[in-house]
Amino acid sequence: QLRLVESGGDLVPPGGSLRLSCTAPGFTLDYYAVGWFRQAPGKEREAVSCIMNIAHDTGYSDSVKGRFITSRDSTKEVVYLQMNNLKAEDTGVYYCAAGKFTYGMDWPLPSEREYSVWGQGTQVTVSS
Repeated sequence: QLRLVESGGDLVPPGGSLRLSCTAPGFTLDYYAVGWFRQAPGKEREAVSCIMNIAHDTGYSDSVKGRFITSRDSTKEVVYLQMNNLKAEDTGVYYCAAGKFTYGMDWPLPSEREYSVWGQGTQVTVSS
């Protein structure tokens, strides 16, 4: 019954910024860890970030660290991925995913196998 909805994808020039949002209509999203993943054509889906439930600890892939920030507004029950200084290689379909799990050996980037519910994806294209 849990359903995730991503929004905010767009076409932006290199160096631009976007903010993606992830919501779970009718559910308390703060009960779930939420990860962001992306997949470019011809590439495997890769983990981008994770924000834990309740404590809101975060982790990032090396490729986005320092440029992307994931956060959550518990009042609005929204998880964000703020993407700054975008590069062409950031292009891809971005997915949010939710799961209930504790900190594991793969922290701070839990495997996609840890997540039970996925959104439909939103396209981010970085190009001039």
